[in-house]
Amino acid sequence: MNRSVLQVEYSDYTNRQLVVVPLALLAVSAVVLAAATVLVGAPVPLGIEFTGGTELRVVTGDSPEEIRTTFDENVESVTPIAGQSDTYRLTFQADDAGPLQEQAEAAGYEIESIGERSASFAADTQQQAIVGLLIAFAGMAVLVFLMFRTFIPSVAVVASAFSDIVIPLALMRLFDIELSLGTVAALLMLIGYSVDSDLLLNNHVLRRQGGFYESTFRAMRTGVTMTITSIAAMVVMAVVATVLGIPLLPEVGIVLVFGLTADLMNTYLLNVSLLRYYKYEAVGI
Repeated sequence: MNRSVLQVEYSDYTNRQLVVVPLALLAVSAVVLAAATVLVGAPVPLGIEFTGGTELRVVTGDSPEEIRTTFDENVESVTPIAGQSDTYRLTFQADDAGPLQEQAEAAGYEIESIGERSASFAADTQQQAIVGLLIAFAGMAVLVFLMFRTFIPSVAVVASAFSDIVIPLALMRLFDIELSLGTVAALLMLIGYSVDSDLLLNNHVLRRQGGFYESTFRAMRTGVTMTITSIAAMVVMAVVATVLGIPLLPEVGIVLVFGLTADLMNTYLLNVSLLRYYKYEAVGI
C-alpha cells in the first residue's frame, strides 16, 4: 500500500490535469441532480420519512412477489426482518393505514405493527434534515477558515467536502437509493470523513517541515490507508446487512462507499492541485 502511494509522481502533471477529473464528475453530478429535480420534483428519491406513508410489519409465508400483489396500493419496499422467519417490513406511500390493514388481514397476514407518517410531518422532517446538513456544512466551513486563515487552503477543504456530498447524492439518484434518516446520517458522516482527510493533507503540507511532495506523500500514506480501510468496512457492512435483511444499513454502507471513494479523488487530485498552486504560485492568498 505505502509503496504504491510513493510511486505517484505529481510533478508529471499540471494543476489543470489534476483537477479536470474531479471537476468534471462534480459537474456531471450537479447536472444529474438538477435534471432529476426538474423532471420528478426531487434531486434524490425520498423515503417515507420525508414524503409520508405507512409501514406494516407482517408475518406471512408468501414470497415478496406475492405480497406485492396482495395490496391495491403500490408497495414501495418489502424487506425481510433478520432473525425473524417469514417476517417482512412493508412500506407504502399512502398515509391511510386502514385499507392496507384490511387487505393484509384478508390475505391471512399476521400484523405485528403499523406505523403512519403524515405528509405534513414528513415535510417538517425533510426541512429539518436539510437544515441540519446545511448547518453541519456551514459549521465545517467556518471552522476550516478559522484554522487556516488563508483563502485557497480553506477553499480546497470546503470544495472537496462539497463534492464528497454532491457525487454520492447523484449516485443515489442513479441507483434509486432513497434519502432516509439513515442516509442523511451517512451524508453527515461524509462531511466528517472529508474534513478529516483534507485537514490531514493540509496540515502536512502547510505546517510541517519538508518539501511539498514529501509532505504530500507522508499524508497519503496515512490518509489513503485510513480511507481504503473505511471503504472495506462499509462494503462488509452493506453485504452482511443485505444478507441478514437488516434495514437501512445496506443503503448507509453504499452511500458511505460512494462518498469515501469520491473523497480519495477529491483529496488527492483536487485538494493537492489547489495546495500546489497556493504553495508555488499564489502564496499569501
